[in-house]
Amino acid sequence: MIRVRFAPSPTGSLHLGNALSAAANRSFGDWLLLRIDDTDPARSVPRGEEAIVSDLEWLGISWDEGPVRQSGRRDRHLAAAERLTDVEDDEGALRWHGSTLVRPDGSPTYQLATVVDDVDFGITHVVRGSDHRPNEPLHRALTEALGAHPPEYVHHGLVLGPHGRKLSKRDAHSSVADLREEGLLGEAVRAYLDELGLPQHDVQLDLARLRRLAIDAIAVMPDEELAARTDAPVSVVPALRGARTLVEAREFARQVLEPAPVELTAAAAPTLERFSELRAGGPPELDERGARELVRELKAVGGDLRALRQALTGAERGPELWAVVAAIPRDEILRRLERALAGSVRSGR
Repeated sequence: MIRVRFAPSPTGSLHLGNALSAAANRSFGDWLLLRIDDTDPARSVPRGEEAIVSDLEWLGISWDEGPVRQSGRRDRHLAAAERLTDVEDDEGALRWHGSTLVRPDGSPTYQLATVVDDVDFGITHVVRGSDHRPNEPLHRALTEALGAHPPEYVHHGLVLGPHGRKLSKRDAHSSVADLREEGLLGEAVRAYLDELGLPQHDVQLDLARLRRLAIDAIAVMPDEELAARTDAPVSVVPALRGARTLVEAREFARQVLEPAPVELTAAAAPTLERFSELRAGGPPELDERGARELVRELKAVGGDLRALRQALTGAERGPELWAVVAAIPRDEILRRLERALAGSVRSGR
């Protein structure tokens, strides 16, 4: 059995590179430990662990044991240090082969705690970013000094920003929280991470690919789920399918349900009058086929589709026009057209 661990520090929402490690460990391992590496209190932030757990759940990444906090295993770490340390410096820190294992205040360092925990939990493979590669020789030596067989170390490439350097908190899309706030779906981000797999070299964040996956995820989401995640009635779901993010899908829903006031020029009147005639003669509700045919008929006679969209949604861009027509009942469409016509006549432009 391949036993792996994902061991973030509780510093808040997961960095995208850490999220890649989490997804890679879940795909690579048969058994996954979620370990919170909180040996350095100065790096911990309030609710940091909670943010990590929330991010993992949003990404659909599960674990088999944990969260295990390193801070709760201090006695075990210090007992191991007593077997290993050969030098105590003037400040009271315990060192081994030049590396500090226990700080002057008596707290174990990352180097010690991570090796002791890997040994105790039977970790067979350590899958992590290549920025940890310099730690491998020390971790191997510590593991052997504790009388255990070192795990296999697998280092993957880092996620780079548009500047070609490792993503940092200053970058707009560096964390899972950034992507969630933008409205991307957890399913899409997870699919992107799974596509990256275990890259041998650094990879540049491909936002275009990520957004394409988000569109695909929205397109296949069940009607009821998409309605629930956008706080919209199921009846408007067809108008949300082309959205690139949940934020955009909510905006599409707002256009259909609560259009902003719009003032059109008098040139729009013939189109609105013609479409009003076409829609008035149809059924109260339209399916996709009927809505497409209606829009096609208006276009065939030279109708201004942009003006019609503005009259119905208050916006120049948004969902496919046929989906808007299908989502709005006949009487409401006629009311919006009448209001837009009245405004265009008053404007006289």
